[in-house]
Amino acid sequence: MKKQRMKAVALSTVISAGALLAGAAQADQNLNGILSVGQTKVDAARASQVRINKLQDQTADLISQFKTVNKQIDGLRVYNKQMEKQLSAQRAALTELDDAISNVTVIQREVPPLIIRMLDAMEQFVELDAPYKKELRLERIANQRANLDSAKVTVAEKFRQVIELYNIEAEYARKVDTYTDSINVDGQDIDVSILAIGRVSLMFQTADMSVTGAWDRSLNKWVVLPADEYAATVHNGVRMAQKKASNGILALPVSAPEAAQ
Repeated sequence: MKKQRMKAVALSTVISAGALLAGAAQADQNLNGILSVGQTKVDAARASQVRINKLQDQTADLISQFKTVNKQIDGLRVYNKQMEKQLSAQRAALTELDDAISNVTVIQREVPPLIIRMLDAMEQFVELDAPYKKELRLERIANQRANLDSAKVTVAEKFRQVIELYNIEAEYARKVDTYTDSINVDGQDIDVSILAIGRVSLMFQTADMSVTGAWDRSLNKWVVLPADEYAATVHNGVRMAQKKASNGILALPVSAPEAAQ
């Protein structure tokens, strides 16, 4: 009996040990499953964090780009306002230019007749003036008249050249000049030195100082002056004009002013 009981106990112990080992194996299997699920969640969480970080970076880039674009837009608004002001000013300038172009056509029609009248007036003045470089002055006027028909010269340039002639004539009134010329005195042609003191006095003298004279506006001809009164004066004036003597006071024959006609 005792032996049977012992066998039964031993068998029961073996069965209990087998059951315990089977339970342990099942527990290990369950634990591995739990750990596997936990690792999967960790991996999923890690992947999600990577995506979140990537989205955050992309969002930060977009925000930065948005701020940059906004600054550019603000700058463009300011630039556009400035450009609009410039365009407005240019439109006004174009309007003025159109008006000026319209006026140019009128001016181009009016300037040539004006130039002709100016040349006529100058030629008449030279003819009535003292014979100071008369041939040269008339030649300039003739050249300018010939230039009027040239298509190569603009109307503006033609007008400028006429103004230059007037300036040259005006300069004669402010200068002291001397040059040699051949003039007719009492029906005789003689070679002389001419002394011009502006438009105040025009005198002459032969090289040997034997004949001294001046242009008489009232008689409109050359007249001989007393040598003892003016020979030295004219000689000194010629030297001053030639820069061979220092400037000084000259006693000159001056025609009395005449009343305007």
